[in-house]
Parts: sequence; structure tokens; C-alpha cells
Amino acid sequence: MALHLALAERLRLWLLEDMPFRDEAAALLGLNSVSGVLEAVAKTRAVAACTEELAAALRLLGFDAEASAASGSTVEPGDVLLTLRGRGDVLSALERTVLDVLAYASGIATAARRLVEEARRVNPRIRVAATRKTVPGFRLCAKAAFEQGGGDPYRWSLSDAVIVKDTHAELLRGLEEALRRLRGRSPYRVVVVEARTPGEALLAARAGADAVLLDNMPPGEVAETLRLLEEEGLRDKVSVEASGGIGPSNIAAYAATGVDVVSTSYPFRHPALVDVSARAYRL
Repeated sequence: MALHLALAERLRLWLLEDMPFRDEAAALLGLNSVSGVLEAVAKTRAVAACTEELAAALRLLGFDAEASAASGSTVEPGDVLLTLRGRGDVLSALERTVLDVLAYASGIATAARRLVEEARRVNPRIRVAATRKTVPGFRLCAKAAFEQGGGDPYRWSLSDAVIVKDTHAELLRGLEEALRRLRGRSPYRVVVVEARTPGEALLAARAGADAVLLDNMPPGEVAETLRLLEEEGLRDKVSVEASGGIGPSNIAAYAATGVDVVSTSYPFRHPALVDVSARAYRL
């Protein structure tokens, strides 16, 4: 499903959340009798995110919306991100939700751009990927924003791959049992195994995992894991991902180990502070 189609469904809920009954100020001021334009204006330098997708979703819902800045483009203070036209009461009802979505999405994209640039200074081929640790209900925009910042949206949902986590292994009393149950199953699905130690990573690679996720390992242990995989002739047969606590202070150290992927939730938890304000005028 195209992003803007799914986003339109979520947008309905977000608008209802902000206006469950009516806009009291718009009703008392008679804004339904005037027409105008409302612009979402950047007040800080940022990577604009979800502008085109949000405008398309708004048009699906019957609103007159246009992306004034392309998704993924860099905007400066004073640049217009999105333009709405219509009755005054409609513009009033849309204002808060539109500004919040653009500010949060652009904050994610801006933070992601900084991480990607930092990682690729030391490892130009590395993939900086997004985890699934997004705010419930906002994943579509969050993942798109991460991608527009130059990162990889990676797995959009739990359905995208067979991900064997440490909790699965614990429920089955060991990683060995989890891997045993996977043998011969799901041959057309990507199998990712979470490993907490270099030994577990080797075990997963020997069992035929497509990827191993090195969970919360410091960079030194990540480098050691890669060395062990290389010694056993398994390095080229498995993708290696480092994850857990990766952010601006250490992403370069992880990238320098030579892993294929670093995955992070940092832009979701710590989006850049992007200020977006409204500017309106009457037609």
C-alpha cells in the first residue's frame, strides 16, 4: 500500500484526537465564512520530511494541500514546508496536527542525516538502519523520515523477517533449540538471529542464519565476532548487524569495525529540535 494511502487513515484519527467535537474558537469567530491560506514554515535549518506524503494524504481526505518543500530536502529558516488552502475553520482544524507531524518527522530526518554522515566518514559502504522502536501509530512517518534523512528504513514490521530474539531463546531454554526448530522451515524468508556474545553469533552463522544481530555488544566485541566469522569462512555468508545504544557518540566506532549494518532508534528517541510554525493570510 502506498504510504500516503495508509497515512490518510492515520491522519483521520490524529485529527479526531485534536478535535473530537468542534473547534470552539473557529465556531465563535465565524471562520467558516472566510477563505485563506495556511503555510507551515520552518524556523530552524532541517531536513524536511513527509511533506509530499502528508500533502497527498490530506488531498485524499478532500483538503487542498501542496508540498512546498520536497521530502528529504534541506530547508532554511523561513522556508515553507507545506501549503493549505480553504475555509478558515478547516485551516484552523488542520493546523496543529499538520505542524506536529512535520516537526516530528523532520526532527527524525535531521537526526538520521547526522548519524549517516558520521558513520560514512569512516565506512562509506555501511547501512545505517532504523529499528522498530517507534511511537505506536507514527511508524509510517517515522520510517519514511529516517529514509529521507539518508538512512535505511529496514524492517517496517515484525512480518518482514524471521527475527529470533533472546526472549524466544529463553522461552525455548536455549538458542540451540530455537535454531533447531527453524531448520527446514521458511526457506524463502530472511532469518535474523539475535546474538549476545561472539559465541552465539558463530552458532547462528553455522546454523545458516542469513543475518546475525549483535545486540548491545561494545565495538571491541563486534570486531572480535567479525574476526571469528572470518576465521571459520563464514563472514561472506552472513550479514552482520550491530544494534543497541548506538548514537552520535559511538556510531563511528561501530562503523569502523566493518559491520554491514548499524541499526539505531536514536532519531526516534532523540529527534533534532525542529520548529515549525503557522503563517496564515486571507484570500
